[in-house]
Amino acid sequence: MLEIRNIHKSFGSTPVLGGIDLDVKQGDVIAIIGPSGSGKTTLLRCLNYLEHADEGTMVFDQETFAMNKISKKDIARLRKKTAFVFQSYNLFANKTALKNVTEGLIVGRKMPKEQAREIAMKALEKVGLADRSDAYPAQLSGGEQQRVAIARALVNNPRLIIADEPTGNLDSHSGAEVMRILHELHREGRTVILITHDNEIAANA
Repeated sequence: MLEIRNIHKSFGSTPVLGGIDLDVKQGDVIAIIGPSGSGKTTLLRCLNYLEHADEGTMVFDQETFAMNKISKKDIARLRKKTAFVFQSYNLFANKTALKNVTEGLIVGRKMPKEQAREIAMKALEKVGLADRSDAYPAQLSGGEQQRVAIARALVNNPRLIIADEPTGNLDSHSGAEVMRILHELHREGRTVILITHDNEIAANA
């Protein structure tokens, strides 16, 4: 499903990634573990072209892409197949949980509002937050905000979910709930790549 070869990335004179290779099969759960500053987040951001690597190639669904140069059209097409879950949730503070989830559908895909709402409510139901759809981020716990972020990631029906320390800001109970949802998505056939500093999470991924 996904192959990356010889990814290099430096910020100025500081090398961060030095020739990374990775093979991911459809249905895999891959946990990448390492200390802070080891380049884990940079690697995932390169996979979704939030950062451009200096060198390397990626093969996704048998299509080959250069990591240092790609058209906006190809990036948009790749991102329809992938979803990125950030450690910091990245929710709009002035929008409800429901509107955070529908935003990409309505603005990005020009979907009618009622259709977007129906899809978003199903995603919120999947993460156990259908009854909190009218709540704003400030009214939600950290774990609930991360579950909204996962619901937002699900509405495009991604084949690959990329999760950057999805439990990093959560207590153990909330983190376990987020991991339960990710494991459930894996059982449904989705491929998951996540990074963590927690050996236990990596062992159970």
